[in-house]
Amino acid sequence: MVLRARTISRTLASERHDREGHCLGVHDDDILDFDFVEDATGETPGASRPAPPAPPRTGGDEPPRGPGRPGLDTRHLTPLLRLVGVVGLAVALIVLLALWAEGCAGEDDQAAYTDYAESIGAIGADSAKIGDDLATLLTTAGLEQAELETKLGGLLQQQQLDVQRATELGAPGAAFPAHEYAVQALELRASGLQGLLTVFRATKDAKDASVAGERLATQARRLTASDVVWKDLFQTGLTASAEESGVEVTAPASVFVENPDLYSPSSMSAIWQRIHGASTGGTPTGLHGSGLAFVRATPSGVQLSTETETTITVSTDLGFEVGVTNTGEEQEVQVQVTLTIPKQPNPIVKKGTIDLIDPGETKTVVFSDFPDVPFGEGTTIQVSIEPVAGETNTANNSAEYPVVFTLTP
Repeated sequence: MVLRARTISRTLASERHDREGHCLGVHDDDILDFDFVEDATGETPGASRPAPPAPPRTGGDEPPRGPGRPGLDTRHLTPLLRLVGVVGLAVALIVLLALWAEGCAGEDDQAAYTDYAESIGAIGADSAKIGDDLATLLTTAGLEQAELETKLGGLLQQQQLDVQRATELGAPGAAFPAHEYAVQALELRASGLQGLLTVFRATKDAKDASVAGERLATQARRLTASDVVWKDLFQTGLTASAEESGVEVTAPASVFVENPDLYSPSSMSAIWQRIHGASTGGTPTGLHGSGLAFVRATPSGVQLSTETETTITVSTDLGFEVGVTNTGEEQEVQVQVTLTIPKQPNPIVKKGTIDLIDPGETKTVVFSDFPDVPFGEGTTIQVSIEPVAGETNTANNSAEYPVVFTLTP
């Protein structure tokens, strides 16, 4: 028999009574009923129950499940797998989008650098042309002060326009520091041109050519410095920034001063003196002259002789060097040199120019590209120097050198 206790609520009043703090007493047995009923199993209380049967083994060494251990509920597995798949797909899409964006950014960077290099390259090329024009102006025979000031002022305006174009040009973000150096180089060139013009005007009535030449050379140093800034700071900086951005670009060159000797104090002094001498009118004063110093075949280095025949081995890089010496007492400019090889039906004629040569100085003119020389027969190489203004002795301005061209030494 099992004792069952049942709590019976009698009335709402008694529940209120309990809530008000009255406790049940031992004599309140009218509230508790105790029924003795017979257990459905027919077992006597306290008797031990037989152990439940062991679960059947499924084979192998799998241990039996403990009593009451739940099995895997596959109803929750499918949604989980779906969630994992969705997350994986989302991650893959994000990675692909990132790669696509990176590729697009790389293409944009390449296009930006390419466009910038072309634009700044055009400005640099125009500035370099101004440098060539300046050298030509300063080495023009018979140049007078008024013509110099007019043409030099025009070159200055062109260079100032290049500065403005470069300043307004947009550069890729990483290339901006390098771009600033390009602008500085162009500004140095404009400043140097302005300085030359100012000094030429200020020394118009001066008498000391050495002082004038030193002042002019000081201004010209800005032109030389501009080439250093462009090459060492702009070109190097642009190349480095392009590499950091993962793009390929060739930093454009721009050389303003091709011949630094032209702007030395002694050279500028001679230029100043020549211009002022021409400005006074009349014939050139002082001793003027030029002469052939040597003629050599290259790359062999064999020096030609006017008295004995020289055998010259022909190669794809065959050329000739002609040495010219200023035999006078004045600076000479735009000295013209001509080399001729007689040949039928048309002779081979090459021309070269020495921009400027100081008294006592020897300079070399190089001639190249001789693919069709006459082989196996005696011929001559004729070299002549056009007389400079005021030159009276031209006996040493030309010569003929007997030679034989051969394919084998």
